[in-house]
Amino acid sequence: MTASADLLIDGFGRIRENVLEVLSGLSPAQLAHQLAPGANSISWLVWHLTRVQDDHVAAAFGVTQVWSAGGWAARFGLPASMLDHGYGHTSAQVAEVGAATAAAGLLAEYHEAVHAQTVKLVADVTDADLPRIVDTRWTPPVTLGVRLVSVLDDDMQHVGQAAYVRGLLPALAVPALAVPALAVPALAVLALGEGERLARQVGPAQGRVGGG
Repeated sequence: MTASADLLIDGFGRIRENVLEVLSGLSPAQLAHQLAPGANSISWLVWHLTRVQDDHVAAAFGVTQVWSAGGWAARFGLPASMLDHGYGHTSAQVAEVGAATAAAGLLAEYHEAVHAQTVKLVADVTDADLPRIVDTRWTPPVTLGVRLVSVLDDDMQHVGQAAYVRGLLPALAVPALAVPALAVPALAVLALGEGERLARQVGPAQGRVGGG
């Protein structure tokens, strides 16, 4: 296994660990809880980051998505033909998908299946593979290396957001959370909707979600 493959597997493995930790012990009500109208719930965030990884990595390697192969839309009670991954979701869609996917065990199972496929695909990646063009819709065209780093970046941002929401649940008295109560830091919750923004600490916006 090359150094590139080792780094990629380590990165995706860290996302997996964080996802499982965020989901652990949460009830459907906690998973689907929105801090404000239109805000992203834990369940939506984990579903979204897993769908992005599934969709983007599968496309980069020319294989079928786990979502399609495993019939995951139907397993979550969503339309069987649903293939989107959450970009551009309206507030109503965020709430609908968040409620449908608010099952910690099922979300974890889907993420585990996607992680397994991701590891299998990146395990043979070499430095020579990274410049390969995988998406010509952008200028400049997106390489395999850029696409994989972009997925890692996007996933890490979203699992961090999910962990942040989990930290707020005790102070908000959302029921059935078996973790110690945490103090709420000074923050501004921005109900920005459209599926991509949840809450930001007071100060300049950080991070981006781009075409990579």
